[in-house]
Parts: sequence; C-alpha cells; structure tokens
Amino acid sequence: MKNIQLRWIYLLILSIIWGSSFILMKKALIGLTQIQVGSLRILITAFVLILVGYKSIFTINRKHWYYILLTAVFGTFFPAFLFAFAIKEIDSSITSILNSLTPLNTLIVGALIYGFSFKRHQLVGILVGLIGTTILIFKGAEVNPNQNYWFAILVILSSIGYAFNVNILKKHLSDLSALAVTTGNFIILIIPTFIVLWYSDFFQNFEYSEKTYTSLMYMVILAVFGTAFAKTLFNKLVQMSSPIFSTSVTYLIPIVAIFWGVIDDESLTIIQLVGGFLILFGVYLTNRK
Repeated sequence: MKNIQLRWIYLLILSIIWGSSFILMKKALIGLTQIQVGSLRILITAFVLILVGYKSIFTINRKHWYYILLTAVFGTFFPAFLFAFAIKEIDSSITSILNSLTPLNTLIVGALIYGFSFKRHQLVGILVGLIGTTILIFKGAEVNPNQNYWFAILVILSSIGYAFNVNILKKHLSDLSALAVTTGNFIILIIPTFIVLWYSDFFQNFEYSEKTYTSLMYMVILAVFGTAFAKTLFNKLVQMSSPIFSTSVTYLIPIVAIFWGVIDDESLTIIQLVGGFLILFGVYLTNRK
C-alpha cells in the first residue's frame, strides 16, 4: 500500500479512537476522581506497552532519552490530568472541539521554537481559530451556567503540550520506531504517576462497587485503545508524514465526539456549532498549501 494511502487510513482510525476517548473519560469520571482517571490511564497503558514493546526499549540510545522525557511530559503526563479535570466540568463534545486547536498551536510552536515562517493564510487561520474558540467558550458558558468554562483553558494548555510533543517527535525521534518512543514515554512516567496516585488516597480509600467497577472497565478500554494503541499509531503517523498533517486528526475527532455527546444527551447550540466550524476552518487555512 502506498505511503500516502496508509497515512489517511491511520488518520481515520485515530479519529475514531480518539473521538471516542472523550466520552470514555466522562464515563470513567462517574466512579473515579480526576487524579485517579489520569493516573490509571497512564499506569494501565504502561503495563500494556511493557508487555508488548519491551524489546523495543533496547533500540533507544542515550541521546534519545532526553527527548523521550520531553514528549512524555508534554504529550502524555499533563494532558492526561488536564483533560480529566476539563471533562468533569464541561461537555465532552466541547472539549473535543477545543482540542482542534492543536494544529494551530503546532504551527505557532514550530514558528517560535523551530524557526518556521508564517504565510499570510496561516496567520489568518490562527486568527479565525481564536475567534471560533472565543465564541465556543463564551456561548457555552452562557448556555450552560452550571458548567465552569474556565476549565476550557486546561484543554488549550493540553493542545499546546501536544504541539510541543509532535514537533519534538518529528525533529529528534524520527529514527526510532513508534513503539519504542511510546513505550519509552510510559516507562518514564510510571514512578511519578504512581506517586501521584498514591497521594490521591486511591489505595487507602478506594471502595469497590458496581459504579467503580464500570468506571474501571471504561478506563481499561481508554488505556488500551485510546492511549497505548493510538499513541503508537500516532507516533508512526508523525514519522511518515508532517507534524501539521498528523495533528489534523483533530479535524475529524469532534465529529465522532459530538456523535457520542448527542447520544449521551449533551446539547450544542447553533452558535456553538458556528464557533466549532470556525476553529476547524482556521485549522484548514493553516494547512492549506
């Protein structure tokens, strides 16, 4: 199969998996705290990756570990917790749309840190995306006064972390296999994540019930497919394409996430959909050749 065809297949698979991740986090948060969701997601994923990809660790050289640490922190550790806190406060469908800012932030980080130059249509795309974000947040706060839209900032911070992650991955880790990078990421995070989970009183106060059992099942699905498998596939996509193309998966993620949100009785107004469309249109402008 040609490389360009394979890229689009990977993109479609990732959009379905990650588009479903938001509703899985929402369901997991019914019986677990935000800290527990973030921690268990990382630890379960680490366990799966060690079983599957432990041999790939031996291909990592000393020079790679610094950049693997950076991608682990920016692309996994902080987003895992930030998204859990955000989805607890605002609808999962809105969170997925805000996550679409990732390609815009990838372009900005690439320009500021790696010296990429802006073109006029890319600058316009960034401005359009920011307008869409503003509409989405303020209208959401108006329509859902019971939701705290300040937590939307956490999603934006996560998208900035993803932007750093994908630029670092493309520039410094392209010579490693995707599985080696992903496994290395989660091995680094085992100890700090376990410490966080320990101090959350999970081991001391966790009560097993039907509700917590269901939440844990959602967590296992999220960790195995939404993190372990999807992260490896995404790293592979970055290596075989460009950072901007790879992060354009966030075009498609909201379609899947909104579908699940509607099924779960989340509501979106026309104005919010317009804001979401502006974000996606802004992302399109930044990617247009």
